[in-house]
Parts: sequence; structure tokens; C-alpha cells
Amino acid sequence: MTTATAPAEVPAGSGPWQLARTELRRRTSVTVSLVIVVLFALMAAGAPLLSGLGGWSPDEFDKTAVDPYLGGAPIGPLGGISADHWLGVEPVTGRDLFARVVQGAQVSLLIAFTATAIVVVAGTVAGIAAGYFGGRTDAVLSRLMDLTMSFPSLIFMIAMMSVAEDVNRIVLMIAVIGLFGWPGIARVVRGQTLSLKHREYVDAARVGGSGPWRILSRDILPGVAGPVIAYTTLIIPGMIATEAALSYLGVGVRPPTPSWGQMIAESVAFYDTDPMYFVIPSICLFLTVLAFTLLGDALRDILDPRGSRT
Repeated sequence: MTTATAPAEVPAGSGPWQLARTELRRRTSVTVSLVIVVLFALMAAGAPLLSGLGGWSPDEFDKTAVDPYLGGAPIGPLGGISADHWLGVEPVTGRDLFARVVQGAQVSLLIAFTATAIVVVAGTVAGIAAGYFGGRTDAVLSRLMDLTMSFPSLIFMIAMMSVAEDVNRIVLMIAVIGLFGWPGIARVVRGQTLSLKHREYVDAARVGGSGPWRILSRDILPGVAGPVIAYTTLIIPGMIATEAALSYLGVGVRPPTPSWGQMIAESVAFYDTDPMYFVIPSICLFLTVLAFTLLGDALRDILDPRGSRT
């Protein structure tokens, strides 16, 4: 038999955001997840500095760290981990694994965060417009959401990334992932807007002479901010996994630019002789996705409790 956790004490008159912060502090999983997210974000932001501290660039070969007579296997235990190479080296090339993991974090998180920003902005704008204006605007945007969601997105992403030549792969991945990601959050925002536009304070603002833009920015948008923030945190791990999947399949980020998915794909050929080459980027990917998922679940439970039960 389980006992319910006692609610945290909060000052009288606390607003919803204060209540949310208090509730988040009570959850150990949220604290641990937030620490992991911050660490990986700082690692991505400081990738050049960290690579410099390690003494190796991501594309620098170290032939002395691999054994040419053993098929290029790293010299030393655990994939060549040593004072010179903190996480070991890649088989055959001898490139420093720490430098490539750090640089891969920057590439993977850059794509995930930027694509998420595009998805959230586009989805929020479309959802608010469809829910508030209704009529023909709602019909057109809703059909566009249905049309976009009806496509097998991963197959189309693979096809679009495969035929593109001589383009910036990072920019292309951001655009392609963002193209298929916005309808989900647009539906959430549309539903929230439909319930908010008939509230008394919105009717009062309308009667008081406020225009649509003022009502949307001052009354509707703050009302949908909580669910949007919660679902944004849940979108990010999906974006990270999508980038990793596309890079793993060979249609995403291409060498010599490192990414976690690409490193995992390359490590498959060496998993029996150098398992650390597979384990290290896999652990980074797993921890990042898990941390964002736990954080997003907690935020959704607190900021959008009705949505978490559907």
C-alpha cells in the first residue's frame, strides 16, 4: 500500500508559476534530469573549449593510438582510454572520442533545439489562429494539420535528405524536421485557445475595444504558455532521437562532422572488438533523451494536468 506524498507548503496567494517551481523542487527525478540537461547543454555550448582542454580536435588523427597490426584497434584497455585520450579513440583513425562526443553533442542539440523552436513557434501561431478566429481560418489550418500528419514523416525525411546534394546538412535537417513536427503542438494550442476565447476576461477585453492582436498577445498567449512549455520539453527528446536516427541511417549529418547517431552507426562494425566506441555515444544519447522525457512528463503533470490524463 502506497502513501500519498504530502503537498509542499507554499505561501498564500502564490501564482501558478510559483506553485509549479515548488512542485518541481519536490521531485528528485526532476532535479536529476535538470542537472543532466544543464550539463549536456553546457557541454554543447562549450564544445570548442572542451576539445581544446582535451588537447585534440574532432578531426585530428592519432595513428600512435591504434594498432595497425590488429585492424586499427585502439591500444590500451577500454578503447584506448588514457591521460591523452580521456574517453579513448576511434578504431582505425585514432581520432579522440572525447572531442568527437563533445562536438557531436553540439551538432545534435543544435539541430534538436532549433527544430523544436521552429515547431513550437509555427505550431503555436497556427493553433492560436485556428482556435481564436475559427470559421474558414480554422478549417484551412485544421486540414493542413491533418494533411501534414497523414504523411509517413520518417520516410519522407529520408527521401528528402537523400536527394539533397551540396547543401548544408544541418540547416536542411532543421528545416525537414520542423516541417513535419508543428501539427502536434498546433492541435494542443488550438484546443486550449477554443476554451480560453470564451472566458469572461476575454469577453471583457473584447467589449472594452481591444483588437484581436491585443487579445491574442495579452490574454490568449499567457493562457496557453503552460501547456506549450510542457509539451516543448517533451518534443526535444523526439527531435534528438530523430536526428540520431537520420544520421544513423546515413542521410543526416555526414562525415567529417560528428553527431551521436553517426558515431553509433560507425561503431556497429567494431562493437565486438571495441565496445566502448558504441557504449559512450549511446549512453550520451540515452541520458539526454531520458532526462528531457522525465522533465517534460513532470512539467506536463504540473502545468497541464488535464492533458496528462488524455
